[in-house]
Amino acid sequence: MGDRVNDHSHGHGHSHGHHHGHHHHHHGHAHGHGHNHAPTGFGRAFALGIGFNLAFVIVEAVYGFLANSVALLADAGHNLSDVLGLVIAWVAYALSRRAPSTRFTYGLRSSSILAALFNALFLILACGGITLEAIQRFGAPAEVQGRTVIFVAALGIAINLGTALLFARGRRGDINIRGAFLHMAADALVSAGVVLAGLATLWTGAKWIDPATSLAIVAVILLGTWGLFRESLAMSLQGVPPGIDPAQVTAHLGTLPGVVDVHHVHIWPMSTTETALTAHLLMPAGFPGDRFLEEAAHGLETRFRISHATLQVETGQDCPVGDC
Repeated sequence: MGDRVNDHSHGHGHSHGHHHGHHHHHHGHAHGHGHNHAPTGFGRAFALGIGFNLAFVIVEAVYGFLANSVALLADAGHNLSDVLGLVIAWVAYALSRRAPSTRFTYGLRSSSILAALFNALFLILACGGITLEAIQRFGAPAEVQGRTVIFVAALGIAINLGTALLFARGRRGDINIRGAFLHMAADALVSAGVVLAGLATLWTGAKWIDPATSLAIVAVILLGTWGLFRESLAMSLQGVPPGIDPAQVTAHLGTLPGVVDVHHVHIWPMSTTETALTAHLLMPAGFPGDRFLEEAAHGLETRFRISHATLQVETGQDCPVGDC
C-alpha cells in the first residue's frame, strides 16, 4: 500500500509512525494558527439580553391588556419566542466551547449550527403569527390607547436595539451569534413599526394602518431571515460552508509540490466558525515529510479558513488513480 498521511490542525505538533507487517503508515499532525473561533465574551451578552427582554415581555403584556392593544400583545408573544431563541443560542454557544470527549471527538461544536437553524425557524414561525394577527385585525379593527402603545413600543426599540448591539461584533463570523443579532434587530424593527403605526393612527384615526404596518414588517423580517435559514440548513446537512469553493480548494491542493492528483475531497462545517477537510493526495514519490503537512495545513487555514485538515497521501502503486 502507499504511504498514508493524516494531518490534523489542532494546536500542537507531533508525528509518529506505525509499522504493521509490510504496511507503512505515517501519521503526521500539522497545526496551523489563527483559527476562526467565535469572539469570546458572549456569555454576558446572552445573560443581559435574556434578562432585559424577559422583563420587557412582562411589561409589554401587562400594558397590552391595559391599553386593549392586540398589537402589543402580539409583539409580546413575538418577543417571548425570541427570548426562547436566545436561550437556545446561549446553550449552544456554551456547548460548542466544551472540550472533545471519547464519544464526541469534535466536542459539541455542531450544536451552534442547530441553534442557528432553530433561531431561523422561530423567526419564521413568529412572522406567521404576526401575519395571522394582522389579517384578523383587518376584519375586526379595535380601538387602542395609542399613546400607551407608542410609549411601550419605544421602550422596546431601546431594549432590543441595545441587545442587538451586544451581538453585533460576532454576527459576521458565527451564524449562531448572527441569529441572535437578527432576532433582536427584528424585534427592534417590529417595535419601530408599532410606534409608527400608533402615531399614524393618532393622526388619521384609520384603523387599517396598524395591521398594514405589521405585514410590511413581516416582509422585511423574512427577507433578512431567509438567508440565515438556508445557510444554517445547509450547514446542518454538512454542506460546504459559504465562502469556500471546493473547486478552488482542490486546485490549490493540486499545486502542492509532488502532488499529481487530488481526489475524495470532503469539506464540512464542524461548527458555525470552524471547517474541516479530508482529501487524498496522489504523490508517487511517497510521504514528503511533516514539513509538507504543516505548510499544507497553514495554506488551507490562511486561504480558505479551513482549520482542521486530514490529508491522506497515496503513491498509486497498488490501485488506479482515484480508487485508493
